[in-house]
Amino acid sequence: MDPLESKKTYQDYVDKKSPNSKILKNCFNAFWVGGLICTIGQVIFNICKERGFDTQTCGTIVSILLIGISAFLTGINLFNKIGKFAGAGSLIPITGFANSIVSPAMEYKSEGYVMGVGGKMFTVAGPVLVFGISTSILVGIIFLIFNTQNITLV
Repeated sequence: MDPLESKKTYQDYVDKKSPNSKILKNCFNAFWVGGLICTIGQVIFNICKERGFDTQTCGTIVSILLIGISAFLTGINLFNKIGKFAGAGSLIPITGFANSIVSPAMEYKSEGYVMGVGGKMFTVAGPVLVFGISTSILVGIIFLIFNTQNITLV
């Protein structure tokens, strides 16, 4: 058999067996799911504004709630299904960060919550993110202590 003919036969076989990419459908799903996540964040923001919080506090509350919802959905294995459907639409917003921390840790829950989930969260799921969150909590507590005693830090 001629090498060119065998190459063409193989390419025809690969083209026949390979799934067709549904790029327009995938982009549309990413767009509307990402937009829905942002809309949910904006609704939470507006509710906080109506309750009298300033803009910075509203943004913080939105971030915390979206991260918490994403972590919860990852824990019950629903966020992964959303991620397969929406692709980058669910992973690009802040919800993707929570998923990147919780998802690897959940794989080790059979080893226990302290040594399995807690331990692997620090080794597998991005120590930079976990360090950043932990440090921000610590700095917030220190700021709160000094702020209630009217001591100027800066």
